[in-house]
Amino acid sequence: MEFAYLAAGIGAGLTVIGGALGIGKLASSAMDASGRQPEALGEIRTSMIIAAALIEGISLFALVICILLALKT
Repeated sequence: MEFAYLAAGIGAGLTVIGGALGIGKLASSAMDASGRQPEALGEIRTSMIIAAALIEGISLFALVICILLALKT
């Protein structure tokens, strides 16, 4: 049981790092694409927001799983 909190903390940390890297790569690619084709900025922005929301949703789900595993008796 002692290691459940440690495992949940490590899992939460990895989740946050993965989500941040994913959104950073997404934003970098979107900025590069909008620089190459400024006329497509609206479509690029919409796709970027949808993808960022999906990444955040997956990260939130993983954090909830980490909390549930830590609180499991």
